[in-house]
Amino acid sequence: MHIDTRAILAPRKSEFGAVVPPVHLSSTFELDIDSVSGDYAYQRGSNPSRADLESVIASLEEAKYGFAFATGMAAVSSVFSLLSPGDEVLFSSNVYGGTFRYVEKIFPRAGLTGTFFDDLGSITSEDLSENTRMIFVESPGNPTLRVVDIERLAKLAHAHGALLVIDNTFMTAVLQRPLDFGADLVVQSATKFLGGHSDLLAGAVTTNDDELAENIRLSQKVFGGVLEPLTSFRLLQAIKTLPLRIARQQENAEKLVAFLSDHPAVQTVLSAGSFSDAEREVHERQAKGIGAVFSFELAQGYDLKKFLHALEIPSFAVSLGGVESLLSIPATMSHDGMTQAARDRAGITDGLVRFSAGIENIDDLLADFAKALDAAQK
Repeated sequence: MHIDTRAILAPRKSEFGAVVPPVHLSSTFELDIDSVSGDYAYQRGSNPSRADLESVIASLEEAKYGFAFATGMAAVSSVFSLLSPGDEVLFSSNVYGGTFRYVEKIFPRAGLTGTFFDDLGSITSEDLSENTRMIFVESPGNPTLRVVDIERLAKLAHAHGALLVIDNTFMTAVLQRPLDFGADLVVQSATKFLGGHSDLLAGAVTTNDDELAENIRLSQKVFGGVLEPLTSFRLLQAIKTLPLRIARQQENAEKLVAFLSDHPAVQTVLSAGSFSDAEREVHERQAKGIGAVFSFELAQGYDLKKFLHALEIPSFAVSLGGVESLLSIPATMSHDGMTQAARDRAGITDGLVRFSAGIENIDDLLADFAKALDAAQK
C-alpha cells in the first residue's frame, strides 16, 4: 500500500470495534501465575499503545523494526549506546546543535571520538580510521541543507565494517527512505514533522537489522527514555495526516524559495540540493522534493531585526515541522551549543535564518514576506 494509506491504517482495533486504538495507561500488567509471562509486563519494557505507534513508525519506513522514544535526543542517545570505548564516529560539520552538544560533552566521558568533516559526502576510505565504527549524518543537513549520497556512504561504511546512521527528521519517510539506500539505522525527532503540531516531544528509530533492533530495544529498557502511552496515542493520530501536511508544507516552501531567490533583499537561499549540481542530482535520486525547511540570508543594506519584527505569520521559535510556519536564527537558537569556530566551519552565520513552512495559505505567506523585506531596508 502507499504511504498515505499506511499512515491511516490503525495497527490494532479495540475489542469493541473502535476504529481508533485505545490508550493503555497501565504501568503494569497481570501475568500468568504458572509461567510468570505475558505479552506485556511493565510499561518501560513494553506497552500496547507504544507498540501500536512503533508498528506504524516501522510501516512508514517499510522497516522491520520501529522504536519510539521520549525525545529525538533520546533516540539519538540510543543509537550512540551501540558504541564502545575507543570507537570513532564521523559527522558532518552541519549537524543539529543537540547532536553536536552530545559529541562535545558526552563522548569524552564515554571514551568515544567524534570527527567532523566539512563535506562528509566526499570522504573516502582513507578518512576512516581503524576505530571508525559509525558514520552519522543528516541529509539534508541542519541548517545549511547540504546533501550526501546515502548509498555511497553506506557502501563505504560497510566495506569498513561500520554502521551508517541517517537522521531523516527533515524528510521523513514521506520524502526519503534511507534504509532503501543501505542505511543501517534511521533516527528522527518525531517532535517535528511526525507530530506536526508543536505540541509533543518524541523520537523514533527504525532498522531492518535483527541484532541492532535487539540492542535498541535493550537501550529502551535500560535507559528508560521511552514514549509514554498518551503521547504515543497522540503521535499515532498525528501521523495519519503526515503525508497531507508535508505535501502542503513542501509546496509552500518551494514557492517561497522561488520568491526569495529572485528578491533583491535576499543574498542567499539554501535548500536541499541547492549547494551544487552534484548535490541536486543526488538529492533528486534519493528524495522526493526539497522538503519544507530552507535557510536564507538578507543582502547588504537590509536589517534582519526589522525584517523579523515586520513578519506577522511565522512564529519566531525553535523547532520545525509544525502546521504553523516557524522561523529561527540557528546561531543563537538551535545551534547555540556549538562553538563559534564550529559554526563558522559549518557555514552557520549570525545572519542565517532557518524557515520551516507551515500549511498557511501561500498567498498570505508571500505577501507577509514581501512586506517584511520592504520594511527591512535600511
